[in-house]
Amino acid sequence: MTVLIAVVVAAVGCGASQGTAGSTPDTELTISFWPDGRGTGPPERWTLRCDPAGGTMPRPAAVCRQLGAMTKPFVRRSKNLVCTDQYGGPQQAVIAGTHRGSRVWIAIGMRNGCDISRAKRLAFLVPGFSANPNS
Repeated sequence: MTVLIAVVVAAVGCGASQGTAGSTPDTELTISFWPDGRGTGPPERWTLRCDPAGGTMPRPAAVCRQLGAMTKPFVRRSKNLVCTDQYGGPQQAVIAGTHRGSRVWIAIGMRNGCDISRAKRLAFLVPGFSANPNS
């Protein structure tokens, strides 16, 4: 019986660690940014990996910490959501990849109140975005 328990514990322990050398990070994103809107030329691009932090994103460790503190940063908006009619500028971004092991593809912009709110919440992921307090 003791041998059986030891085998089960050893089997459960195999592969349980995260962030080991050679493993794929559970957050790996590509951020594309068009200052004048999509279709106006090639985007600026950054990459972000978390656990371990890396990529071409400025200050990736700080960005990963901020992203990790958010519960559902890329949640889809309700289709019945009513948004204010306001315009915040032409800039647009696409964030694509994986976050916590789930596929992500989200476009952010400044076309209406809902978009502006989302852009402000995720602006730390897009260097140069006018909603980004760090730009």
